[in-house]
Amino acid sequence: MAPPLGLCYHAATSTNSVTSFFWDHLVQEEGKSSSGMRASDRGEMMEIEKEDLEEIREQPEDVKRIPPWRKQITIRGIVASLLIGIIYSVIVMKLNLTTGLVPNLNVSAALLAFVFIRTWTKLLQKAKFTSTPFTRQENTVIQTCAVACYSIAVGGGFGSYLLGLNKRTYEEAGADTEGNSPGSYKEPGLDWMIGFLFVVSFVGLLALVPLRKIMIIDYKLRYPSGTATAVLINGFHTTKGDKMANFIWSFFQWFYSGGEQCGFVNFPTFGLKAWEQSFYFDFSMTYIGAGMICSHLVNLSLLLGAVLSWGIMWPLIGAKKGDWFSQSIKESSMKSLNGYKVFISIALILGDGLYNFIKTILFTVRSMYYAFNKKNLKAVSDDKNQPQDEVRRNELKWYYVLVAYILAPSLSFCNAYGAGLTDMNMAYNYGKVALFVLAALTGNDNGVVAGLIGCGLIKSIVSISSDLMHDFKTGHLTLTSPRSMLVSQAIGTAIGCVVAPLTFFLFYKAFDVGNPDGNYKAPYAIIYRNMAILGVEGFSALPHHCLQLCYGFFAFAILANLLRDILPVKFGKWVPLPMAMAVPFLVGAYFAIDMCVGSLVVYVWHKVNSRKASLMVPAVASGLICGDGLWILPSSILALAKINPPICMNFLPTKSS
Repeated sequence: MAPPLGLCYHAATSTNSVTSFFWDHLVQEEGKSSSGMRASDRGEMMEIEKEDLEEIREQPEDVKRIPPWRKQITIRGIVASLLIGIIYSVIVMKLNLTTGLVPNLNVSAALLAFVFIRTWTKLLQKAKFTSTPFTRQENTVIQTCAVACYSIAVGGGFGSYLLGLNKRTYEEAGADTEGNSPGSYKEPGLDWMIGFLFVVSFVGLLALVPLRKIMIIDYKLRYPSGTATAVLINGFHTTKGDKMANFIWSFFQWFYSGGEQCGFVNFPTFGLKAWEQSFYFDFSMTYIGAGMICSHLVNLSLLLGAVLSWGIMWPLIGAKKGDWFSQSIKESSMKSLNGYKVFISIALILGDGLYNFIKTILFTVRSMYYAFNKKNLKAVSDDKNQPQDEVRRNELKWYYVLVAYILAPSLSFCNAYGAGLTDMNMAYNYGKVALFVLAALTGNDNGVVAGLIGCGLIKSIVSISSDLMHDFKTGHLTLTSPRSMLVSQAIGTAIGCVVAPLTFFLFYKAFDVGNPDGNYKAPYAIIYRNMAILGVEGFSALPHHCLQLCYGFFAFAILANLLRDILPVKFGKWVPLPMAMAVPFLVGAYFAIDMCVGSLVVYVWHKVNSRKASLMVPAVASGLICGDGLWILPSSILALAKINPPICMNFLPTKSS
């Protein structure tokens, strides 16, 4: 199940306007985005896919001797999937609760699966034991199962709509705000979270399975992320093998972080004045790796957003304290500076999302119209290794918002069809529509809670259905049985429904999650909460001139997307991405600098040796992310055990004589 990281972040935002690094690598032209995909780009993608299919069909005996679907699912594969799923769940949960920005890790998961099983088979060979050959089909199944597991941590709402229900976010949004009615909160709990995820995730898993043949075989939808993953898996089983990094650097950093604002993470790279405005390099290997995966346009858009907000706007608006907003209100209040941060971010996100939502719907309807009226479609009959799957949908009931289950299958089809054409998963937009509609219909009493729950239902079901089609596309190109794909998806989803809440509570109990001044800000929890409040009461809670600024940035988001689509590619590819710009508005500038460092590494590497960079960047980025992420688990356990780092490294200005 491929998290649709066209925009390289998913958790609380989405993937919307920019394609992932691997899509860029696939089309061999940095800067082309799936949201602005023109006819020439789509034609090129078709040619690439044809070449991939021909290459696969020309493979020798290892492809001709494809194991039955039951043998594609192995015990060692499930164990590897569990380990990879847990590791990545911890990694993405940290990203969810810090910046809300998550890189595309599904290709990295395929790489880890390859490394794990190849290492295991080599160890058995040295011990004089024989083992079953490791095939691309098993690799695909492991990747699918692992990604299904950690994708629950990505899209389960732990950093957005579910966390937006808790008391702390309720109070931060303003307990006295008109639309934020008293008692409209629900504290996180393992029991109800696990139950909610099981109900939602498996409906999404089964909603579109009967349409697999139509989507992939008959309509030949491309699903670029799934195609890219298949190409790399096929490559792993020819000549490639890679090494992963360890967590020594993260372990070293921990020793110097024994206090508030201590350690390398607070190193004042550009001076203390810049540090106060969050402009510094925090030595995070995770964000550097993410920057290596994301396109240059994403990273530069992040930096532009950071400069515009923390470098210009927030200092200027902060100087208006006492004029635009009261001096007696704390800065974290929605009626103070934090209100501008949150709602301008929302304006950029909604403007970008609305434009792409409408464009994708129009593109999807037009393409479906042509497809339904085209009589000369030829069914692909030469692939006998992909039997038609027979799956019965479970009839599930939900006591709260039954309408979500009525609408979800049709919305899932629209989203999956659009994702197949453009690689954009618009589930977060469907979720936001549900949020506003249900919040408005329910009214003051429980509108916020109803909006957040409805958002989660629609977003999860629609997103999982679309992601499953990406996996079926990967399986189609690696000649993996759709039955084994579905079973591995179900196994991974079931594991993820338990692992993700446990991972969340590991952070929730060990760290100060939701503190706007801490490391674990969970920025999208307050964003989603305030969207629900807006749905209930409108704009009455906004501070002075905030609404006018929101209008301006909403219009900017529309205009930027329009320019990207109508300008020639050589100019349009430099138009910044509003969705990416919105993230540092609320979070800070530091991670944008880290991401740009990753982008700089990729740029220099391609200048020195482009061919080697193309092969090694995914592996190195995965190593940085995994190496840094592996330390998160022991550091969380140390924090729970009240074991603090022994040293505080801090930086202070020199005293003037």
